[in-house]
Amino acid sequence: MAVNIQWFPGHMAKAIRQFEENITLVDVVFEILDARIPLTSMNPEVKRISGDKPHLYIMTKRDLADETRVREWLQYFASINQPAMAVDAKTKFGPNAVLDKVNPILKDKLAREEAKGMKSRPIRAISVGVPNVGKSTVLNRLVNRRAAQVGNRPGVTKGQQWLKSSDKLELLDTPGILWPKFDTQEVANKLALTGAIKENAFSSDDIALYAINRFRETMPEGLMNRYRLTKDDFELSDVDMLLKITQNVGMRDDYLRASDRIILDARAGKLGGFTLDSVADLEANDDTND
Repeated sequence: MAVNIQWFPGHMAKAIRQFEENITLVDVVFEILDARIPLTSMNPEVKRISGDKPHLYIMTKRDLADETRVREWLQYFASINQPAMAVDAKTKFGPNAVLDKVNPILKDKLAREEAKGMKSRPIRAISVGVPNVGKSTVLNRLVNRRAAQVGNRPGVTKGQQWLKSSDKLELLDTPGILWPKFDTQEVANKLALTGAIKENAFSSDDIALYAINRFRETMPEGLMNRYRLTKDDFELSDVDMLLKITQNVGMRDDYLRASDRIILDARAGKLGGFTLDSVADLEANDDTND
C-alpha cells in the first residue's frame, strides 16, 4: 500500500525560524539521532541552517536498536572524523562525556579567543532532533535534573530554553522538528514506525505492513514468537500475514487495532532490536549529511 505522510504543523516552522536565529549564538550543534534510523533522522534543515558549525551526533535508544549496526555507524563516523556517541535511557553519562567529544573540535576556536584576551566561558551548544527521538532524556542526563519535559509522544517540547549543564557547558533546547517534505515514502515510513510522526498523520495498517515487510526477512523469530506465527505463515503476503496476526492475537478481523499493536510492539523492542538504516545507505546517497 502507498503511504502518504506529510506533517509540518506551524510550531515546527516556528522552531526552524528560532533555530536559524540562534545558530550564531552557539559553538556546536548536538544533533540527536535515533539509533534505529540514524540516517533517516538526520534532518536536512539542520544541515542547511548549521552549515559548517561543528556537530556532535548523539544516537539514542541504543537498547532498542541492532547493536551490530550501531557499532558500524560509530565506526563510520569515526572514519570521517565526525564526533558521535550512542546512548539509551539507562546509560549513565554527563557533561564530561560530551565535552570529551567536542573539546578537540573546538580547541582552536577557544585558543583563539584566549589569545585575544577573552574571558574563559562555557561551551554553548544547541540541541536539535526529530520529534520523540529522546532529546529531552539526553538533556536531563546532561543537566542531572528533570529540566526538560520528557514524554513518549512527538511534540512534547514546545519552546526553547537555556540549560546549564556544568560550568563548562550550556545547552539551548529546541522542540523536535521535521522538515516540510520528505524525499521518499521510505523516509516517511521509517519516521512513522519509530514514533517521530503523530499517529493521526498516517494509517496504522500501512505502517504495520511496512514493518511486516521489513521484519519478516530480518527478524522472523521476533514475529514468530510475539504473534505465534509458523514457518508456513511466512509464505503469506504481507496483507495476509497482518490478517493472520490479527486472528492470532485475538482481535478477530480488527486489523487496524492489530496494526496499532504491531507498531507499539516494534517501538518497545518486543520484536527485537532493529536498525533500518545501514552505512551502505549513506554511502550510496551523495546528498546526505556528513
